[in-house]
Amino acid sequence: MPRPRLLLTVILLAQFVIPLSISGTAVALPTIAGELGSDPTPLQWVVNGFNVAFAICTIAWGVWSDKIGYTRSFQIGIVIAAAGGAISAFAPTIGLLDAGRVIAGIGSAAVLTGAAPILSHLFQGKAKAQAFALFGTINGLGLAAGPALSGLLLSAWGWRGIFAAHTIVLLVALIGTVRLPLLGRGGTSLRETLDFSALKAPGFLAMTLVPVAGAIGFVTFLTYLPSALGAIHGLAAGTTGILMLVMTIPVLIAPIIVHRILERTRITPTAMVVTSFACLLLGGTGVLLLLRPDLPVMAGVAPMILLGLGFGLPLGFVDAEALAAVPAERAGAASGVINLFRIGSEAVFVAVYATILTTVITAALPGKVGELIATGGAGEPSIYRDGLVVAAGAMIALVVAAGVAFLVFSRSASKSAAATQDQTAMKA
Repeated sequence: MPRPRLLLTVILLAQFVIPLSISGTAVALPTIAGELGSDPTPLQWVVNGFNVAFAICTIAWGVWSDKIGYTRSFQIGIVIAAAGGAISAFAPTIGLLDAGRVIAGIGSAAVLTGAAPILSHLFQGKAKAQAFALFGTINGLGLAAGPALSGLLLSAWGWRGIFAAHTIVLLVALIGTVRLPLLGRGGTSLRETLDFSALKAPGFLAMTLVPVAGAIGFVTFLTYLPSALGAIHGLAAGTTGILMLVMTIPVLIAPIIVHRILERTRITPTAMVVTSFACLLLGGTGVLLLLRPDLPVMAGVAPMILLGLGFGLPLGFVDAEALAAVPAERAGAASGVINLFRIGSEAVFVAVYATILTTVITAALPGKVGELIATGGAGEPSIYRDGLVVAAGAMIALVVAAGVAFLVFSRSASKSAAATQDQTAMKA
């Protein structure tokens, strides 16, 4: 069997397509609308079809993978996701494109639920925690780079090139899976599956809220800011993709800086998480206030940087902190749970944001024009901004709620830890 790290590369390659699909597809909506039609419901399902199917099928695949085996479910998931990508790339109608995105979402759910137990088997101890941390980091980087990469692919090969690229990456990963050991039914037995009892630990639950807040306060903006920039400022998709690097670069840099800060100072991970919540709130509020047709596009750059920092600051340590709150023998199962919440919340809240945005815009501007504006078309910047204000405002409120919950559970975890230390001292 090849070295585990080579197999990790295969798993991460397949996983990388999931965040690209979540955050990058919306960049192409105006172009797709021009070719296949601008009816808002089927058009939004180009994004939501993947997200909803992925979120719903994640739980189902968790059960099925126990029956057919984790490696087989992982391989089947890649095949289904690649088939969905191919259907999407060659779809002649918006209905068939939606079907392709739903199929891709179903397959991607199997990829995720199969990957976690495979990683649990391939790695042990610190190596397992590092592998799952890298798994989460790759997801974050894929999300951050999604709009920029999709914008470049859109400029070079059109919207079909985005889905063709997804398919190619998945096929390469599929070739690599032939060297994976058979795990689960018919192969090596794994005791660790998704075990939600980890959520009973307040420290684990607090850290699980961090990627959920990132999904609400960063991924939703990352996914639909390209459309907003096109609708409000008339920017072309290629230009928008480049501008989105303003949000991507902080995500790449922040984990490195945070690692050094935590190593060399007395700043705690909890304090860093609080800082990240503050960045998400300030950045989201800044985008809401400054992304307007009467202000230059550069007015939104500083809030975009803050959003990137808000997402990137905890990226390198949140998994390790979450796993530290549960017994070591349950680390694999707990890792599966936090990644399920991470990616599932991204899919769900991107769909919620899109629904709110489209509802507000088409209510104010019924008909084909409103449908086109809802996908990021130019012509009615003020109306698009009205939809942005409602959708973004809802996300900001949810980030506040998540932040309050994080503080409550963190305080509960600290009290429990202090009580345990006191009991240990008394026994000594």
